[in-house]
Amino acid sequence: MENIDPNLKQNQIQIELSDEIAQGVYANLAVIAHSSSEFILDFIRIVPGLPKAKVQSRVILTPDNAKRLLFALQDNIRKFDEMQKAGNKNPAFGDFFPPIGGVPGQA
Repeated sequence: MENIDPNLKQNQIQIELSDEIAQGVYANLAVIAHSSSEFILDFIRIVPGLPKAKVQSRVILTPDNAKRLLFALQDNIRKFDEMQKAGNKNPAFGDFFPPIGGVPGQA
């Protein structure tokens, strides 16, 4: 029999991922804006030679959750870089970094 802290069990969240969402969407540009109460992240797909770019997904976050996202990204990038230094580099991508941009935030 397991000894599980009842408080720990109550705090667990089961996350569902539908097949459609699991496929993901491709974006090669992110535009970030903010107001006094939210951060808006637009993920966009730019196709060379086409004058229009379509927003693939928009995520709206509270400032606290935007900070949590920042910390989680920093942690994952640090782990990714450690893997790269250990020789687990994907030769198809090399040192390529896709463009990420933003627009000035307005409160």
